[in-house]
Amino acid sequence: MTGGTGVLGRTIVEALLTWGAKVAILSRKKEKATQLFQDLHVDASRAVAVECDVLDLKSVNASLGTVLKSFGSIDGLINGAGGNDPRATTNPQQPFFQLPEEALRYVMDLNVLGTILPSQVYGRYFAERKEGVILNISSMSAFQPLTRVVGYSAAKAAISNFTQWLAIHMAQEYSPNIRVNAIAPGFFLTEQNRFLLTERETGALTPRGKKIIEHTPLGRFGEPEDLVTTVAWLLSPGSKFVTGIVVPVDGGFSAFAGV
Repeated sequence: MTGGTGVLGRTIVEALLTWGAKVAILSRKKEKATQLFQDLHVDASRAVAVECDVLDLKSVNASLGTVLKSFGSIDGLINGAGGNDPRATTNPQQPFFQLPEEALRYVMDLNVLGTILPSQVYGRYFAERKEGVILNISSMSAFQPLTRVVGYSAAKAAISNFTQWLAIHMAQEYSPNIRVNAIAPGFFLTEQNRFLLTERETGALTPRGKKIIEHTPLGRFGEPEDLVTTVAWLLSPGSKFVTGIVVPVDGGFSAFAGV
């Protein structure tokens, strides 16, 4: 899994280990992944931390060799690396017309190339093996672009599109036993958005946070644990006839018209 040390990624990793899976975390900061496994008291035979930059093809290729050396085979890839950059977000002090090119490029590269490059490397392995699962992380912002986060919205829309494209490509060109899907988390409190949605001092909802809750029929933010059974389903044989979909895990946000 790439991006396995964040709030959502950590919960997914912990759940997979609880269910008996072997897990490799690919991270630019290998020490964070190592510390996570130590915190979880997981046996070294079932967990490996691999230094990997998802924007460097050589690094991703090297990670494949490391994981295969550790586990012998690989059944699935979770592309969890991604995120936003405040400099690619509009606000009264930072209008759209002044968003820096390097910030927009960083967000697009991290989310889109950071998903495509691992899919190339691990997808080739699955193609040779004639089976495997790739699971991408999209967003509510891919369904309807959210205000302010222009770079992030565009990037996640690209991931949803790429998920559908790759699902067809792998099934038709290599094997129907290779599946590609995505989940689209709704609004979860993470380190990146916590203080956009809640007040730093009081924990009360910000105006943006209130709008989100009002538009979420289940009336709350998601908890990381809300994702894990959907992830397990899409990785497991239970979804062997499912490919090319993006599953909202959003408390009804994407279904609600507001009235």
